Parts: sequence; C-alpha cells; structure tokens
Amino acid sequence: MIQQIDYSVIAVPLVLALVAGLVLMLDAFLPSGGRTRTGLGLVSLAGVVVALGFVVAQAVRGGGARATFCVPDSLATAAGPGSEPACSFVVDRFTLIFAGLVLVAGVVVVLMSMTQLAGGGIPAGEWYFLLLCTLVGAVTLPASRDLIMLVVALELVSLPVFALTALKRYDGRSSEAAVKLFLVSVVSTAVMLLGVSLLYGIAGTVYLSRLASVFSGKTPAPGMGAPETYSSLLAAGHGLPGVVTVGLVLVVAGFAFKIAVVPFHAWAADVYQGAPIPVAALLSVISKAAGFAGLILVLVTALPGQASTWSPIIAVIAALTMTVGNLLAMRQRSAVRLLAWSSVAQSGYILAPLAVTAQTGAMASAPGLTVGAAGAADTASDVAGAVGASMAYLVIYAAMNLGAFAVVMLMSRTTARNELDDYRGLAFRSPVAAIALAFCLICLAGLPPGLAGLFAKVVVFREIIEGGAGWLAVVMAVNTVIGLYYYVVWTARLFTPAEPVPAGVRRALPAAWVAVGIAVVVALLFSVAPQLVLGMTSLSASG
Repeated sequence: MIQQIDYSVIAVPLVLALVAGLVLMLDAFLPSGGRTRTGLGLVSLAGVVVALGFVVAQAVRGGGARATFCVPDSLATAAGPGSEPACSFVVDRFTLIFAGLVLVAGVVVVLMSMTQLAGGGIPAGEWYFLLLCTLVGAVTLPASRDLIMLVVALELVSLPVFALTALKRYDGRSSEAAVKLFLVSVVSTAVMLLGVSLLYGIAGTVYLSRLASVFSGKTPAPGMGAPETYSSLLAAGHGLPGVVTVGLVLVVAGFAFKIAVVPFHAWAADVYQGAPIPVAALLSVISKAAGFAGLILVLVTALPGQASTWSPIIAVIAALTMTVGNLLAMRQRSAVRLLAWSSVAQSGYILAPLAVTAQTGAMASAPGLTVGAAGAADTASDVAGAVGASMAYLVIYAAMNLGAFAVVMLMSRTTARNELDDYRGLAFRSPVAAIALAFCLICLAGLPPGLAGLFAKVVVFREIIEGGAGWLAVVMAVNTVIGLYYYVVWTARLFTPAEPVPAGVRRALPAAWVAVGIAVVVALLFSVAPQLVLGMTSLSASG
C-alpha cells in the first residue's frame, strides 16, 4: 500500500527546506559582494515569514489536529482494534505554538545575522542555509510523534548549529566553541539513542501514543504475559524491568544536554561567548525551545505512566539548574556569558511545572498534545495546565532574551570585549538601545514595568504550589531574588555616567534595530496584555 502524504500538514518545514535549497543555489551563481549578502538575507527572511504565514493559516483553520505519515489501517495491527492510528507527524495546538515561537524568533535571528554578515568574512550562503536547516528541525520536532522522528529532528536542530559556530574563520575562540558544542552534541545523541533503543526494546514500538499505552499498562509489552497479569504487575509498581527506568533516565539526560540544564550545563557559557552573537541567540531560544518540545513530548505524551519515576528527577534538576545558573551569572563580567548563565537559570524555571505533573495527575496525557487514551477530564486539565505554564514561560522568555541579545549585538560592533563595564553610560550614548536593554533585563528580573516576566513567574509559581511541591516554590522564590541582583546591577550601569568614549567605527545596520524593535514590542505586548500568551498556551480539550 502506498502511504498518502498530506502536504498541507508539512507545509511549514517544506517551505523552509525549499528556501534553504534556493539560498544555496543563489549563492553559487550570484557574484559575491554586499548586495548578494543582503539579497540572501532578504530571501531567507521572506522564507521564514512565508512559513510563519502557513502556521497562522493552520491555526486560523482550526478543526482539530491533522496528521500525516500514518501507519495504514491494513498494517495497524500491533495496537489492536479500535486503537488510535499511529502517525509520525501531527499538527495540533502544541505544534503550532512551538512552530510560531521558533519562526518569530527565526525572524529576529535572521535580522541579527544580516548585521553579523555585513562586514564579510563569513560565507553568507552557507550561513543562511544552515540557519534555515536548523529552523526546519525546530518546527518539525514538536510535530514528531515517534522516537525516530524525534531524534532525527533534534539532530537537524543541533548539527547545523556547531557548523554555524565554526563559520567565523580564523577565530580561535569560535573554533573552540564549535568543538565543545560538537562533542556535547555527539555525547548527548549517543546517550539518547541508547535510551530510545531500550524503550523500543521493551515496548516494541516507536510511536509515542503506543509507548504511553504500554507503559501505562493498557497494552502488554511483548513477552510480559497476559494483559491481566501485566496490569496487576504495573499496579504493584514492579511490572516493568529496571531497564525501562534506565532508558527513561538516558533519554532525559540526552535532552538535558541539549537544553543545558544541570549537571549538563558546563558547555553553555564558553559556547555562547565563542559563537557569533546570532548563534548564541539561536541557542538560547530556538534550540532551547526545540529541546523542551521534545522533552515534553517524551515525558507527558510517551511516558505519563512513569511519572512517579521521572517527576522527582525533573524536580531536582529544575532546582539545581535555577540555583547554579543564577549563582554563576552573578560572577560574570562578560555580557554574553551573563546571558548564557541566565539562560541556564531560566531553563530551571521552565522545567519546574513539569516536575509536579505526577501530583497533578500525569497518568493522563494532555489533550492538546494529541496522544493516546486520555484520563479523566480534571486530571487532563491539570496536566495541560502544567505543560501550558512551561510553554507560557518559554514564549515570554524568548521575547525578553532575544531583545537583550539584539542590543548586545549592537554593542558588539563598537566594543571589542563586550563586557558589562562597556555598557556604563549607554543611556547617554544611545538612549534607545539603553531603554530597550533595560526593559528586557527588567522583564527577565520580573519587575515593573516589565510585567511579562512577572506574569510568567506567577503562572509557574501557581502550578508548582497547586502541584504540592512547596519546597520547589521556595527554591524558585529564593532564586528569583538572586536573579534580581545581576539584572538590576546591569541595568544600573546603563544609566551611570561614564567617561566619554570614542564613537564606534562601525555603525549599526537597520536590520539590527528592526530586530531590537520586534523583540521589545513583543515583550511590551506581553507585559500589557499577558492574556494573549496565557490563553494561547492553555492546552484545552478544544485545542
């Protein structure tokens, strides 16, 4: 039987892949020069905008989830009669939120890239091709509903990034960062593949919905005996062999490398500092969002029945991540390194709601994720709330962090070291840049008038407390206070008078200012109308 492919479902990654190929061809045939670099940037930007238009069209269309690359009915025998069809690519509300986040961030990163490439020295065609390939993986990953596609999409996000890092030729720090990122990517992939193989070996399937059925006791694993015996063993808490726990831990560890959480965080600061600033921004938002999308899918969609195992692990990792990230950020003098450790700390806040899904009933899957059999309506709503809180924080964080990186990009063109002391008196040299950076830092700190960060933290606090993890809420509160220190200190430097400094020899291009404007406007919008992002990320049964 020939499998039918719904091209309207895969339109977003398809458009990005086609534009990536077009950019590479144009670069091969057009003469090198400033106009060609600008043209390639505009083509890439147009491709991202068109892909974003498809995401908006799919969201407006509604009508529930749409899937393709599904197992034909004649072959769908493993799950038994009446089971939900197994599909590899699903577009639902969860997918659209992450795809929209990735593509809006992609617009900002492309604009920053146009500024980065304006001086020459970096091949524009290869840069935009690799950047678009990363975006293809980042929009494909949240739509992936089997383990193989998850791993392939995650690698499509990761592999081009260390190539982008290394494109800054004859730069020792950039080369070092690329090697470190490469080693981290290889190790994390090996660890994750081992965990995936163990889960597949026990369940006999790679589809997330069927993995949930097996590991929740609804379907017996191959060789585990009759369904009645299998369910009773699961109820006793000893039904699955210990290799399942090992597989789960290895998969979580693989994703932990990708999103730079403790204890797999050591690479972050060196890589962020050595990479070109647009790549650092990409790592802090797009790569991180893709990693969190995959982690949520594995934990909440494929392994809800094992929440009692992974929930404490996630809670400890979240607490350690926010604490270590904030403590290390306090010691930094480099702007990029501070943002790197701040990004690590923010990962802990994003993880925190997922840690309480065991208490809120993670034995059922969030309906907005298009998974297998759902549990009771109130239980599913609790899980959807926890996932929605993580997503809301991630969306708001993306706007704030991109704004900060965009201003740092502007400063990098006039300062050699880009340290915090270089920002002293910025309000007197460039008031617009100083106000934009100050607003983003205040948002990250969660202080007025940057109410977007405050709302994001309140949502996470509420989910943690309702989930019964009071100790984690206390840890987050302490870390929020710690984070205030370095955000406020950096902000104060912006408005502190300083000795006059010579004007920079390189003026900022309009693209950089547009990137700053987009990020700040979105962060301001989230501060004024937080219900936009909170309503968008609420995974309801109608989603």
